[in-house]
Amino acid sequence: QVTLVESGGGLVQAGGSLALSCAASGLTFNNYAMAWFRQAPGKVREFVAVISTSGAATYDADSVKGRFTISRDNAKNTVTLQMSSLKPEDTAVYYCAARPSIAFRAVSLYNYWGQGTQVTVSS
Repeated sequence: QVTLVESGGGLVQAGGSLALSCAASGLTFNNYAMAWFRQAPGKVREFVAVISTSGAATYDADSVKGRFTISRDNAKNTVTLQMSSLKPEDTAVYYCAARPSIAFRAVSLYNYWGQGTQVTVSS
């Protein structure tokens, strides 16, 4: 049984930083591309960042480019999203997701999802 558990969400002031972590179990972690998505109230779930199986390649959404960094530790089965220069529009529930092999940005292509962690950025 594949399980993804996010942690690290919370309330932060605009301009601040926060790090989200996702712990994976029940899968051969280094065979899976890992991604972060987010969903704000009343909006569709959107892509944030993705990292390849080895960690050699990453891709960020334009809205977070230069502010967010995705990384992974294949020895610990974890993926991290380091967020800085946070803006109120970053407020959302952030989800960790996994799919085998190739990294994509589309929500529909991900097989496994965490329960989400709330990030709230106050102005």
